[in-house]
Amino acid sequence: MIEEKDSEKETGGEEDFAAMLEQSMMKREKRAPGQAVDTRIVSISSEWIFLDLGGKGEGYLDKKEFTNEQGEVTVKVGDTIRAYFVSTQNNELLFTTKVGAGPGGRSQLEDAWRNGISVEGTVAKEVKGGFEVKIAGNVRAFCPFSQTGLGREEKQTDFVGKTLAFRIAEYAENGRNIVLSRRVLLDEERKKARLALRDTLKEGMRVRGRVTSLQKFGAFVNIGAIEGLIPISEAAWSRTEKISDLLSMGQEVEVIIKRIDWDKERISLSLKDTLQDPWENVAAAYPAGSYHPGKVARLTPFGAFVTLADGVDGLIHISKLGAGKRISHPKEVLKEGQSVEVKIESVDRDNRKISLSLAAISREEDEAAETLKEYKQREAGEPQGMGTLGDLLKAKMDQKKN
Repeated sequence: MIEEKDSEKETGGEEDFAAMLEQSMMKREKRAPGQAVDTRIVSISSEWIFLDLGGKGEGYLDKKEFTNEQGEVTVKVGDTIRAYFVSTQNNELLFTTKVGAGPGGRSQLEDAWRNGISVEGTVAKEVKGGFEVKIAGNVRAFCPFSQTGLGREEKQTDFVGKTLAFRIAEYAENGRNIVLSRRVLLDEERKKARLALRDTLKEGMRVRGRVTSLQKFGAFVNIGAIEGLIPISEAAWSRTEKISDLLSMGQEVEVIIKRIDWDKERISLSLKDTLQDPWENVAAAYPAGSYHPGKVARLTPFGAFVTLADGVDGLIHISKLGAGKRISHPKEVLKEGQSVEVKIESVDRDNRKISLSLAAISREEDEAAETLKEYKQREAGEPQGMGTLGDLLKAKMDQKKN
């Protein structure tokens, strides 16, 4: 009798367990589409993220919902997220974190607005002041131009037809008046990415980026989740008037991070620092006393700057331009863009300065000095009958003509 009772208890226990399992399954199947749940991530596979539903088993959602543009998963096991139930497939519960066109989409909209959950929508057309966006199937919503979050390189015409994530900024009249924002989501993503970059970006680093905007003062370059500026003075070693002469929109570039100001979210970049400094070998290339061709780059009241090579300019002081005559401005002798031959007077590598003179004037001065030296030497050796200095200069000129 005791054995029979024990057997009945064991059988009853099995039946109770089966009944509990069946009830659990029924509860899972009764979950309504659009129902929200705060759940913990228990595992991540190559395609899915699995969620802990407590005593009711596990749910899953598409891994792509938490994968950024770089292919990185933005959540980890143990994180708690809010998800919405979509459907039951093969006794498995499918969830999503984005309200879209699926079952229960319309019923989720107000909850999405109250809880800051992103919604998925398709940009239908451009209207006055913004775009009409279809969400949760066929619900019409409005996204102002100011809330599209369009980047510098994006155009409004490219926006139509795209399916994107939005945040509901306003929800009124039982869903008949819905205003969306894409910008707030992009700002949140950028903020997270910038915080991550603080640990990786350092001054002096060499990074790759893409030119997103050309301005009079320089070029903006996207280096990930943030943009940096190449000032026009850092674009090349040579003097540059227009940044568009060196760079173009969408161009891939390699730059050096010069300065970082995280408080103001400003990053200064340098393109020229990735190139060889032309002043490294300037002393060897332009020794004092040598002659070289050049081009007048600009005229100033105190002299003329002459370009010898890209990034290497020298100065002819105004006092060396008049051939002994006093002039009030270098434009009396030279003009910008003119090709000239110059003589290297001195080189200051540390301060990046080269002193020049016009070759024609320098040669005349050198010849005059050489003639005077020759005259003094003859005068010392042959005091009688050698003629005057004027005679010697005239003889030199006649010899030069012949």
